[in-house]
Amino acid sequence: MQRLGRGLGAVVVATLFIGVAYEQTGRYQTVRRYPPPGRMVDIGSRRLQLDCRGAGSPTVVFESGLVSEGSLSWTAVQTPIAAVTRACSYSRAGIMWSDPRPGPFSGKQAAEDLHALLSRAGEKGPFVLVGHSLGGPYNMIFTKYFGAGVAGLVFVESAHPDQDKRAAVIVPANLPPEPHWQLPLLSALSWTGATRIYAHQTSSPSDLMPHQLASDFDADVDYFPTSLRAFIQETDAMPDTFAEAGTLRDPGARPVYVLAATRKMHPSHLLTAEMGKQLDQAREDMDHEMASWSSRGQLEWVDSPEHYVQFYHPEAVVNAVKSVVESARAEQAAQTHNGH
Repeated sequence: MQRLGRGLGAVVVATLFIGVAYEQTGRYQTVRRYPPPGRMVDIGSRRLQLDCRGAGSPTVVFESGLVSEGSLSWTAVQTPIAAVTRACSYSRAGIMWSDPRPGPFSGKQAAEDLHALLSRAGEKGPFVLVGHSLGGPYNMIFTKYFGAGVAGLVFVESAHPDQDKRAAVIVPANLPPEPHWQLPLLSALSWTGATRIYAHQTSSPSDLMPHQLASDFDADVDYFPTSLRAFIQETDAMPDTFAEAGTLRDPGARPVYVLAATRKMHPSHLLTAEMGKQLDQAREDMDHEMASWSSRGQLEWVDSPEHYVQFYHPEAVVNAVKSVVESARAEQAAQTHNGH
């Protein structure tokens, strides 16, 4: 039994050694295979990845949702926008190439990071903020604290600060919660190579979205083991993020453009058809609300079955951003004229 125990222990040690070597090799190869688009900017003891292209004012700043691909969320729309004005995308702390931020995550810290990043990089306002999904609330928080530099907002299938509260009224509280232990476990095991193996085994070319580059998809998969911790932190902080974002519901006269997909909730073992209809109606009501927050707000429905409108219908996002950019330029011109 002692020999058997020693033998099993040796196998475990050898397996861990191989796994660690596999993970370190994977990280080494990933960094060299997928260098950061744009540049790395030092914001004070940490660096964040920033990709800015084009020239002109206002500067469009793209904010990704709760995803692990960071700035790569916007590759289908950034180039067309960069043809008409300055356009910047970036990766939040701990995502893809960006260094993690020590301590717990908060939406206010994300806004402070972005403000520091733009300032250190020499990017000048005014800014048009474009946010997908959870990026919408992040942009609302940025506007709350740094609104003097914000000229307009575009919400792309944006989350609403009250969405969880309203969903809780529709979905019975006694439904079994979705298990959330897998991702923390995968994050804890990332040093062993297990998370990298999982990422590659659960990803396939069929997951590639329209207008998404295969190289971007592969980069996201390879960086997943190191991006996962930040992804979990942002997920855990969502209630506080929504609460913070919900304190700003009056962007004033800034132009606000809301893009909402026509996708529908589908019945499942957790949702009845009636619950799905009620959730769809609640989401539609919240989209109308976001557009009504501004005296210059507008809502456009995009015929898309998917949440990622920027990949399925990039032209809709490009047109919405251009519309807000033109409004911001007209406002700038009017202010200049009145100043004279």
